[in-house]
Amino acid sequence: MMRKLGLTIMALAATSLVHAAEPNYPTKPIRFICPYAPGGAGDIFTRIIAQKLSEALGQSVVVDNRAGANGGIGTDIVAKAAPDGYTLLMGNSGPMTVNPVLYKKVPYDPIKDFTPITQGTSYMYVLVVPPTMAVKTLNDFTGILKSRPGQLTYGSTGIGGGNHLSGELFNLMTNTKAIHVPYTGSALALAALLGGQINYMFDTVITAVPQLRAGKLKAIGVTGAKRASALPDVPTLNELGLKGYELTQWQAVVAPGGTPRAIVDKLNREVVRALKMPDVIDRLATQGGNELVGNTPEQFAQVIKSDLEKFARIVKAADIQAQ
Repeated sequence: MMRKLGLTIMALAATSLVHAAEPNYPTKPIRFICPYAPGGAGDIFTRIIAQKLSEALGQSVVVDNRAGANGGIGTDIVAKAAPDGYTLLMGNSGPMTVNPVLYKKVPYDPIKDFTPITQGTSYMYVLVVPPTMAVKTLNDFTGILKSRPGQLTYGSTGIGGGNHLSGELFNLMTNTKAIHVPYTGSALALAALLGGQINYMFDTVITAVPQLRAGKLKAIGVTGAKRASALPDVPTLNELGLKGYELTQWQAVVAPGGTPRAIVDKLNREVVRALKMPDVIDRLATQGGNELVGNTPEQFAQVIKSDLEKFARIVKAADIQAQ
């Protein structure tokens, strides 16, 4: 009798958990943490998705900007939040797949402490040089680097940034050497390139396009596996002969580890649907220079795992030291 009673209680408890996670969610506002300051690319992505989720779910989705520590502060808040679907994260490559392999210790586990919802975007970089540099091909460019080892300079948004990792991967794969010059933001690095203080840069597509169209910069190749939608005439570095070169980063929607599957599926469905809307495509892809993704939680989990392994190899091989 006691055994049957225990089994009945367990069954009822399991049923109540399932129902708590299913049709009534959400019953209150959702907090959507962006680990970066307002106005940047991450904030724009967060606000666009928050608006679409609010419309679809019938509850307010409130954006909470928690910048600092290269995105680590906001990311850690979500890692330690209750896994009930009411705290979400604008997941980003930096804090989730670079910081854990760059720093000796971060306060969260990028695999165990998060539940992937979906990858929203993928963005790449484009190798750009001043129009005065006498290069027409990738071979021309690598030839200059090899003829002047350790003399040319390239800029980035900081140690461990996507621009930096792109440059170090390039050095490793071409057996070249160049001086890395970190800046505190993309705008400053780009200004230095335009002003002649540095020789080249792996810039984000969205910030490079206006300068390329104005003839102020010259593109050599992009870092993605496929050509960028915003730069269809610029080949990938892989196409140009640097076989296997690929470096992209992403923005995503992530929940705390242990979030119920029913909630994960509901959020995934609505975010993927939003990514197919014309106004979202226009703002994030056409104007934002991103490739839109919208994959399954399992597919996104594999991207996280693969990127952790890739960035760990680059950091180790290039001996990148956090400061």
